[in-house]
Amino acid sequence: AAGMFLRVLSDIQWRAAHPKWRRMSGSRRSTSTTAEPHPLPLPAQAQVVICGGGIMGTSVAYHLSKMGWKDIVLLEQGRLAAGTTRFCAGIVSTARPMSIELKMAHYSNKLYQQLQQETGVQTGYMKTGSISLAQTQDRLISLKRIASSLNVMGIPCEIISPKKVLQLHPLINIHDLVGAMYVPEDALVSSANVSLALATAASRNGVQIHERTSVSHVTIQKGRVTGVETDRGRIQCEYFVNCAGQWAYELGHSGEEPVHIPVHACEHFYLLTHPLQKPLSNSLPTVVDPDGRIYIRNWQGGILSGGFEKNPKPLFTEGRNQLEIQNLQEDWDHFGPLLSALLRRMPGLEALQIMQLVNCPESFTPDMRCIMGESPTARGYFVLAGMNSAGLSYGGGAGKYLAEWIVNGYPSENVWPLDLKRFGALQSSRTFLRHRVMEVMPLMCDLKVPRWDFQTGRQLRTSPLYDRLDAQGARWMEKHGFERVKYFVPPGSDLLDLDHSKTFYKPDWFDIVGSEVKCCKEAVCVIDMSSFTKFEISSTGDQALESLQYLFSNDLDVPVGHVVHTGMLNEKGGYENDCSIARLGKRSFFMISPTDQQVHCWAWLKNHLPDDSNLVLEDVTWKYTALNLIGPRAVDVLSELSYAPMTAEHFPSLFCKEMSVGYANGIRVMSITHTGEPGFVLYIPIEYALHVYNEVMNMGQKYGIRNAGYYALRSLRIEKFFAFWGQDLDAFTTPMECGREFQVKLDKGLEFLGQEVLLEQKQNGVYKRFTMFILEDHDTDMDLWPWWGEPIFRNGRYVGKTTSSAYSYTLERHVCLGFVHHFDENTGEELVVTPDFINQGEYEIDIAGQRFQAKAKLYPFSSLFAQRRRKDEVELSGYQGE
Repeated sequence: AAGMFLRVLSDIQWRAAHPKWRRMSGSRRSTSTTAEPHPLPLPAQAQVVICGGGIMGTSVAYHLSKMGWKDIVLLEQGRLAAGTTRFCAGIVSTARPMSIELKMAHYSNKLYQQLQQETGVQTGYMKTGSISLAQTQDRLISLKRIASSLNVMGIPCEIISPKKVLQLHPLINIHDLVGAMYVPEDALVSSANVSLALATAASRNGVQIHERTSVSHVTIQKGRVTGVETDRGRIQCEYFVNCAGQWAYELGHSGEEPVHIPVHACEHFYLLTHPLQKPLSNSLPTVVDPDGRIYIRNWQGGILSGGFEKNPKPLFTEGRNQLEIQNLQEDWDHFGPLLSALLRRMPGLEALQIMQLVNCPESFTPDMRCIMGESPTARGYFVLAGMNSAGLSYGGGAGKYLAEWIVNGYPSENVWPLDLKRFGALQSSRTFLRHRVMEVMPLMCDLKVPRWDFQTGRQLRTSPLYDRLDAQGARWMEKHGFERVKYFVPPGSDLLDLDHSKTFYKPDWFDIVGSEVKCCKEAVCVIDMSSFTKFEISSTGDQALESLQYLFSNDLDVPVGHVVHTGMLNEKGGYENDCSIARLGKRSFFMISPTDQQVHCWAWLKNHLPDDSNLVLEDVTWKYTALNLIGPRAVDVLSELSYAPMTAEHFPSLFCKEMSVGYANGIRVMSITHTGEPGFVLYIPIEYALHVYNEVMNMGQKYGIRNAGYYALRSLRIEKFFAFWGQDLDAFTTPMECGREFQVKLDKGLEFLGQEVLLEQKQNGVYKRFTMFILEDHDTDMDLWPWWGEPIFRNGRYVGKTTSSAYSYTLERHVCLGFVHHFDENTGEELVVTPDFINQGEYEIDIAGQRFQAKAKLYPFSSLFAQRRRKDEVELSGYQGE
């Protein structure tokens, strides 16, 4: 909603204002300005080299030096803060829909507040507050959802009436408003001066800063960073940090081994005015009008106003390079709609004189979230870029997390939503990026309702069955570039209606998904799940088994043909990956992981498996089409097609066997569905996919077979209390915290990664516990639906947030999954969470400010299901990231 913070002060005066910058720390500092024709030579080596002297680079340098690392060199190709940072509109806004972004912005705000006192550099920090306006009820709901998150984090925030808006900002036209959100602690600051202040503090802590030094490429040997080549010589280093902003993509591709960083620049416009006759007060709140696509702040008695137009202009697709960004061409025709929106919102400005229209580049990413983390292909190569116009708000927090990542090997928060490894090489086609950023920039202001999908860059990775399923009414969503079916529209339904159902309430597909779920429970359904990540690990001796036993928490030394649910844990016991592994032979294993783990999981395995030519890791994702046959009649369909008995006695749960299905041979059949329902997944070599699908559908006719999609799968897995990686599970969640002790073999006789932490948790207890909530007084037809990220209250006190939710067609209730913490009432300290603590509380879930009573359970509602669930069915735990 309020993602609007752009560039300020057309030509920064900070150099003139801070002559001591040139004088201070002379031995350490190098500023190759005209006054200093002989810049200090570059050091021959350093521990860390940072490329980019904007807000990101200086923040990383500042935080690394704060953590005690001194051997750091920061290189800037022009002058410090002369890129996008120089043009930033200077708005620091904490109103973010995503928890990790909210935390970064909150930290940044606190950091900037004390920076002037710490460094002596004037940053212009002014706490003005911000008002986000809502012209529609849906917009107000989205603001209420953000307000709920801010309030439980202790950030003051309130939903206010249009009248209150007028009191706070007398120039605002309120006639078309239905409400607004007021965040009193949001601030304004000079972004270039913040950058200078961070650089000043870093320099005092021993960081060397060299301006007018261009990095040509980074040298990588045996998958590790070894040095940096510049136009002034080579620096050997262990770590390289790419904070090159809009040039991060080119820099990533400049070496022999490319590092893919999917960012692309667009032109961004804002205007500056002369002061009003009665100059605006410095303390006037910033206004964000997302429905009008604009933001407005006071600027030297006048205003600064920009926005995110519907038809953005991408820049530098061919990779044209400019050292320091000069002001690009004015384009009043292009800015026209935003100017009209500004005059509608503040009609009193019509006679105001305009000083200039600023046009500057801003880089965007394919999913509107910034990029940070270590390259999957080059150890020691870190990235922080692609801020989607929120660089100032995220700068402090993002720099802190990346510095922690470099020093400790991991950040202090779960940053998976921002991790570079959520993308692969497939997202770095220039054509894809150009088209996607033209969609992303308008989306900065568009209303985000649950389950919306990008429209550009689609049909990139598809199953061989794509056309067959599409012809049968499939509606598609995209995950990691892969097209996946949401649900199937029955013949005769109003297709147009379903494609445009954007709502926070009960969606149009409700009955369609309900009938797919019913079919899964009573007959048989087919879901194409080809997007799963699939790896094969094999060796000539016992290397594969020995390595995997160390990396996985469950015991993989099982008889050939058995399937094990397990996870790869980090040294903190958290899930780096959640997967199923089938033992195909004595020395070969088949691993199935979530779709969006393809890059992350590969990198984790590559970094942790021994460098042994007898051990082979192969990505076979593209070799197999996966068909999930769910339902009680799946066994009949498969036994008729294979002429083999498929009952539990012959084909037990969690079993894998190569079979022929129809005419096709070599089909890997596994008795597992990732939903807790009976059935099988067929891993089919892609050349047989169409044949097997047709055979299954023809044979299944008499058993009432139908196609189904991922929405049905989500409903089934959530009502069975299955956690999925990337939503419920992450690198900070251990098996002990989410009821998966049975997937951990602490006594397998071999040490495994994360074991110490799990032993400690087993003895001392856990500080959060995965819990299932059934909404009690919630009206599915009339009330707002839960989504994820809703605050959970126990006896009126905040205890955590939901991680996923779905409507259970079996329980006829909404089910939310989430983690419950136990905070000490006086100190706020985290205490151990026991089953009794969970069971003895009264719970409420907050959906956009409205609280609904909920019943908490630590186990699924087995008594409410038709059949009692055996232990092996409980072990059919699902995990595929949705």
